[in-house]
Amino acid sequence: QVHLTESGGGLVQAGGSLRLSCVASGAIYKVNNMAWHRQAPGKQRELVATITSGGITTYADSMEGRFGISRDNAKNTVWLQMDSLKAEDTAVYYCNADVQVSRNYEFNYWGQGTQVTVSS
Repeated sequence: QVHLTESGGGLVQAGGSLRLSCVASGAIYKVNNMAWHRQAPGKQRELVATITSGGITTYADSMEGRFGISRDNAKNTVWLQMDSLKAEDTAVYYCNADVQVSRNYEFNYWGQGTQVTVSS
């Protein structure tokens, strides 16, 4: 039984900053790759950033330079620092993780999402 819980969303003015958090909990053997995705109203879900268990990061082109992903393996936590926010960043942000529940079994999990609203 594994759960991902996001927090930190809210309303912010354009140019402002937010930091999202995601904590994995439950029967966890090891958390492997973690990622943030987002889904704006009327649009498909898109990848925002990824981070491996070793700390290697990737970003979508529109986010690199403004967003930063980081993690603490000891806390099973991943963060998304968002700076210079734009109205187009308004979306529900979802945490995603590949989690081993045993030495030989890995599953992909999604959080419930946290709303980020950026006012123009």
